[in-house]
Amino acid sequence: MSVLPASVRVALWATAAFAGHLPVEKVAARALPDIDHVDGLTDTLGTWRDLGEQVVLVALPRPGDISAMPRGGPDLVAAAVTAEELVYVPGIGAALVPEITAYGPEGDQGWQAVWRGHVTEPVPVHRVQAVSLPEVELGLRRDLAALTQELAAVPDQPWAGAELESLVRRDLGSSDWGLPHGVPQRAERVVRLAGSMLALADVGRDSRLQTVASSTTVHRERILARVADRGASALAEAANVTAMHLAGWR
Repeated sequence: MSVLPASVRVALWATAAFAGHLPVEKVAARALPDIDHVDGLTDTLGTWRDLGEQVVLVALPRPGDISAMPRGGPDLVAAAVTAEELVYVPGIGAALVPEITAYGPEGDQGWQAVWRGHVTEPVPVHRVQAVSLPEVELGLRRDLAALTQELAAVPDQPWAGAELESLVRRDLGSSDWGLPHGVPQRAERVVRLAGSMLALADVGRDSRLQTVASSTTVHRERILARVADRGASALAEAANVTAMHLAGWR
């Protein structure tokens, strides 16, 4: 599976399709090569394009923080928080939330993604365009350093917190990112750094890495949850800046 959430990849490849770089019908295959069956995506993207949308944006809401996603009804909020991801278009007010599940018998399972549509309030474009990628990168690196220090101070853990930054850096060049052509160098760098933080936080919270001391495990998991939250926030911002570049807005 790719390091990046499905919605990040779909937002970027769909925006590239809207800009004429590939047919909308090819978005699912290019953005989700690790998914065996995709439903509900292509037709909706085609409709959005036909209605004049030029960019597909992404939000990665976390439990207790839905501030970055467009406003919508309780069904949208519940689905997006459960999935922790969605794509949306700012003009007409619409979103898609994926439900990604395994299917098939044990030992021969595949993955399917069902994208369900929701109505949202339109999002003012100036709010999205106000994001500064240099500020996102600077803040991300600053927070990564601080959280690394906090992890290093946690006693009796299976891997030292000081190793987090080196793991992130090593992961930058060895993962499947699946980004479309035309992504600016700085945007790609921030997307990779934030995506690595998000993925490594998930790995760090694996139950197999729990220590004997429950207090240590809880402390480490709280810090790693903050790492994941910070990575998700920066990833969505960087992905949206990238989408605007692909759309020719920047």
